[in-house]
Amino acid sequence: MITSVLALPARQPKPRFRGITIVIDNGLPTGYFRDAVASFCDHIDLVKFGWGTSLVTAGMADKIDCLRGLGIDFLFGGTLFEKHILQGRFDDFRELCREQGCRYVEVSNGTIDLGVEEKASYVAKLADEFVVLSEVGFKDAERSERQSPSRWIAAIRTDLHAGAQMVILEARETGTSGICRPDGQLRFGLIEDILDSGVPVDRLVFETPTKTLQTHFIRRVGPDVNLGNVHAADVVGLETLRLGLRSDTLLAFE
Repeated sequence: MITSVLALPARQPKPRFRGITIVIDNGLPTGYFRDAVASFCDHIDLVKFGWGTSLVTAGMADKIDCLRGLGIDFLFGGTLFEKHILQGRFDDFRELCREQGCRYVEVSNGTIDLGVEEKASYVAKLADEFVVLSEVGFKDAERSERQSPSRWIAAIRTDLHAGAQMVILEARETGTSGICRPDGQLRFGLIEDILDSGVPVDRLVFETPTKTLQTHFIRRVGPDVNLGNVHAADVVGLETLRLGLRSDTLLAFE
């Protein structure tokens, strides 16, 4: 990196607890994955192996070894958790995470019929052994839009009380559900209600797979907002947004 005299927003060094970037691996080729995380490791805090890709990726051991060598933690997507719950195999899910050396796990109910309290019970069961990231919001856009802001906030608080370290706000890897409408537009009223709810913003992770979403949350919350579902190729671009080095945020922090 080139040294500069510019005054830029201060970023907490790794390991950091705010301003984290969670990269989603949706099945990247192993060589590409290695190159990307090695090149951008200063800006990557956590890698999520999306949905169930970890079960069909031949190079998973190599990917995990690469992350360990770089000091980057990883977790499996919440859909894999949900598949285990659907088949009554919670203990097998926990054992899988143990065997793979996971420090982090994701607990979600984005697809299956799993009530808020029951989901929180799984958070509590895992929180003694893992750092739990829970997820709130549904993957089905119509179902998600019917979930009122008050229910979102109640679910967030329930998961945090059960032991979740952070709560991820669903947007899918496409940015078309959860906190977004099917056309990709943000549900601004929902976001403002959550931000005004008193839930600590440092305990929230906003899924932002697009530059438009990333820009909104950086401008609204600040450069140290926690962002997830970031594509590997977008990591450096996101960091320039955080620092006001891209047109979209150039004037935001002056």
